[in-house]
Amino acid sequence: MRALNSIHLSGLRAVEAVARTGSLQAAAQELGVSASAVSQQVNRTEKQLGKTLFARTGRGMEPNGQADAFFERLAAGFSELTGAVEWLRRQDQCTLLVSVAPVFASKWLIPRLGRMFARHPDILVRIDTSTRLADLANSDVDVAIRLGSGDWPGTRAALLFTQEIFPVCAPALAKRLTTIADLAEATKITDEAALFGWNDWFAAAGVAPVALKPGVHFRDPLLCLDGAICGHGVMLAWQLLAGEAVADGRLVAPFDTRAPSGLGYWLCTEATQTEAPKVRAFKRWILEEIARDGEDGQNAAGRTGRPAASPHAEAKTSS
Repeated sequence: MRALNSIHLSGLRAVEAVARTGSLQAAAQELGVSASAVSQQVNRTEKQLGKTLFARTGRGMEPNGQADAFFERLAAGFSELTGAVEWLRRQDQCTLLVSVAPVFASKWLIPRLGRMFARHPDILVRIDTSTRLADLANSDVDVAIRLGSGDWPGTRAALLFTQEIFPVCAPALAKRLTTIADLAEATKITDEAALFGWNDWFAAAGVAPVALKPGVHFRDPLLCLDGAICGHGVMLAWQLLAGEAVADGRLVAPFDTRAPSGLGYWLCTEATQTEAPKVRAFKRWILEEIARDGEDGQNAAGRTGRPAASPHAEAKTSS
């Protein structure tokens, strides 16, 4: 750090901007000063460093190839500083950005958000629905809710509830499925993005796998669910996705067997950052909602899933 005491930070900023943008004018526009001011800062910094960083030509300043490694490290340093400032500013903001898959948002989170708003009217919740895993370390996302095993590098993951898998179909089709062997005459609705398969369910049922007739394929489980409700075939579902449709009779689970999926819904935050107050408030609220579901008997009805043995259980974090 002492080496920086003799170098003006504004001069290093000017050097980095010129090297990155390729011209004095572009650097000046970015920094909000004149081109001559940028030139003076670069000249002063070169004297302080005792190194020539740019070649002066008729076209202006051109980065000295021997200084490329210096420019790269300088750019990385300013990127870190920018990130630190933005992170600090975000701590004072009241907007909470939650990245969540569409199924969880539609079936669980959105119906309950009113209680979150009532408890924390000062926190504005933004919902980003995506099946893509959010990069918690390099984005504005504060919290991600993911379906999986809980082992994601760089995350702090708290288990919300686990999920089991089971076949579902429309009531008319269910009447023809008196035994598991009858699935051979049924059409299969396939979720191409599923993290589990039919063989897991057959193993739990203790029977040899049955080959269903090929049917429609989707990459969105909500579309698979709609297809099953419309009578297009049988799909392998889980509580959060199909529980409500089973409870109100739009779908039927024709067999009693439910298989552990090995998956659960997890609340994830970035592993190395201290959780902001808005994140802690949201986390506390969502864990209370999980407990509330258990008390209301909704888990037994299959509307969400089995709660974690401890709602505060955390997955091991990989670095």
